[in-house]
Amino acid sequence: METEKVRCLIIGSGPAGYTAAIYTGRANISPVLYEGIQPGGQLTTTTEVENFPGYPEGVTGTQLMEDLRKQAERFGVEIRSGIATSADLSKAPYKVTFDDGKTIEASTIIISTGATAKYLGLDDEKKYAGMGVSACATCDGFFYRKKVVAVVGGGDTACEEATYLASLASKVYLIVRKPYLRASQIMQERVLNNPKIEVLFEHNTVGLFGENGVEGAHVVYRKGEPDEKQYDIAIDGFFLAIGHKPNSDIFKPYVDTDEIGYIITEGATPRTKVPGVFAAGDVADPHYRQAITAAASGCKAAIETERYLNEHNL
Repeated sequence: METEKVRCLIIGSGPAGYTAAIYTGRANISPVLYEGIQPGGQLTTTTEVENFPGYPEGVTGTQLMEDLRKQAERFGVEIRSGIATSADLSKAPYKVTFDDGKTIEASTIIISTGATAKYLGLDDEKKYAGMGVSACATCDGFFYRKKVVAVVGGGDTACEEATYLASLASKVYLIVRKPYLRASQIMQERVLNNPKIEVLFEHNTVGLFGENGVEGAHVVYRKGEPDEKQYDIAIDGFFLAIGHKPNSDIFKPYVDTDEIGYIITEGATPRTKVPGVFAAGDVADPHYRQAITAAASGCKAAIETERYLNEHNL
C-alpha cells in the first residue's frame, strides 16, 4: 500500500474545500485536495446560482465550482480524483485511505465532505434534476415566483421551506406521508395558517411529468388502503425537504457528531475534538447549508490549519 506524507489534506471539493484550498495554497502549505464522491459538491446539481457574491448576472453551479477550482490551482493546490474510504485519526500524523488504495499521512486534515440531500428514490427525480427538482428552497425558490410548487416532508425543514416558498410562489402544496406534521408547534401553525399553503396529508409522490421540465406530479392518497386514490397535481417545481445525510461516517469513531451525523465543532470555530483536524461546510452545518457560509467556514479552517502548523513547527 502506497503512503504519502502531506502537511494538509483537504477532503471534498465544494465551496468549503476549494476555499480552504485557496487559503492554504496561498499560505505555501502545499495542500492536497481529494475531490470526493461529487466533484464540485452539491452546487453542481443546481442550474443557476444568483445569491453568491461577485456574480451580478448569476452563474451556473458548475461554472462557479470550476472558477473556484481554477483559483485553487493557481496557488499550487494539487487536486486529485478519489473517495476517502477509511480514516485513522487516533494519533498524528493522521491517516486517510482512498479508493485507489493510497494512504495519505497528514499533519492536518480539513474535512469538507458535505452532506447529501435525501431523495424519494424516484427515477423522475434524476430525470428532472435541475429542471424543476430541487433540494434547496433558499437556493432555487427565486425561480418560482408566482408559480405553483410542491414541497415533500413533514418536519421543521419542510415547513420552513414551504413557508419561504409561499412568500414567492402563488401556491405551495406540502406533501406529507403521515396524517400529521412532525414539525414544532410554531412551524405547524405557520404552515396551517398560511392561505397559500395546502397540506396534502397521507400522500405519497409516485412520479413526476413534463415535457421540458416538471409540469406536475403523480400522487397517491392513502396508498395501499381501501380508499386509495391516485391523481395528478399541476406544479412547476418539486422541492425535497426530507433531510440531509452528512458524509461523516468514516470520521465518526474519532470526532463528535450529532444524532444525524453532523460533525460538532468548538463554538464558532471549525475545530473538532481532534487537534489539527477541522470540519468545514455542510458536513458540520445543519442550519444554513449555503455556498457562501460553506466558503466562509473553509476560510476559517484554512486559517486554523496555518496556525496549528506554525504552533507545532510542522
